Amino acid sequence: MVTVNNSFSFPEDLREEYPFKQNNYTTKQGFNLNYIDVGHKDSLNVIVMVHGNPTWSFYYRNLVKSLENNFRVIVPDHIGCGLSDKPQNFNYTLENHINHLEQLIESIRPNNVHLVVHDWGGAIGMGYATRHADKVRSIVFLNTAAFRNHEIPSSISICKLPWIGEKIVRTFNAFAWPATFMAVEKKLSPLVKKGYLFPYNNYNNRIATARFVKDIPLTKDHPSYDKLLDIESKLRTLTCPKLFLWGAKDFCFTTNFLNKWKEFYPEAKSVIYQEGGHYILEDEKDNVIKEANRFFMENSNLQYH
Repeated sequence: MVTVNNSFSFPEDLREEYPFKQNNYTTKQGFNLNYIDVGHKDSLNVIVMVHGNPTWSFYYRNLVKSLENNFRVIVPDHIGCGLSDKPQNFNYTLENHINHLEQLIESIRPNNVHLVVHDWGGAIGMGYATRHADKVRSIVFLNTAAFRNHEIPSSISICKLPWIGEKIVRTFNAFAWPATFMAVEKKLSPLVKKGYLFPYNNYNNRIATARFVKDIPLTKDHPSYDKLLDIESKLRTLTCPKLFLWGAKDFCFTTNFLNKWKEFYPEAKSVIYQEGGHYILEDEKDNVIKEANRFFMENSNLQYH
């Protein structure tokens, strides 16, 4: 069931930055998943943008604005994130996030899916893509991964510690708040910073930012390890065009991750922004938007101007 949600309380000063009408998809588990749905509803080419942690659909706002005149653009907030429900008794696993993304996309019934993935949205988005390789026509990767890797910053390792890690993240917002200055090389404006932090304003609302960190599988006995391994094993089945737009100063998804991606997709184009950080859509907004628009137009049989 899909309904338009007009009941949330959204700060007026953020509406210029994030002017999109919100929609709700009710998952099979009964949760309300919020998503942006703009552009040409009859378009055969649907671009789906998948965010990571601790962002939400707000991260893609400028890219959405640049694409909505030529495409239908769908941007969900994962359960626990953004303006979606934040259940306290939900199992925040990679498998469940992939299932919700799959349910939403299937409810739209697109002919062609084009993906944009960032951060842990890479694992979620590629989880969908490896299930539906016949539908995915192109992919843009922004500082992300969808394979096993033990390279993890100490600041994130602390947040994974049993008991105390989640307490720190949820009590002090010690993931979303530090990201507003650690994930960028160019200082965010107070308004944009407010946008990133708005959905994570209390202990209960920060549950997903904590559980996403816990769900990073570093060992074989981790509940999400086999799912990530399954995705990794199927990456080469995706033969569609791919574009990597990468911030070289990312403290988390370093260029080592990009080099690993190149092992899977040696033919893919990559653009490295030497002064860009993890939130590459903030640090290199205009350049990333230009590259992504050209890529999607070329791979949708549309002319780029």
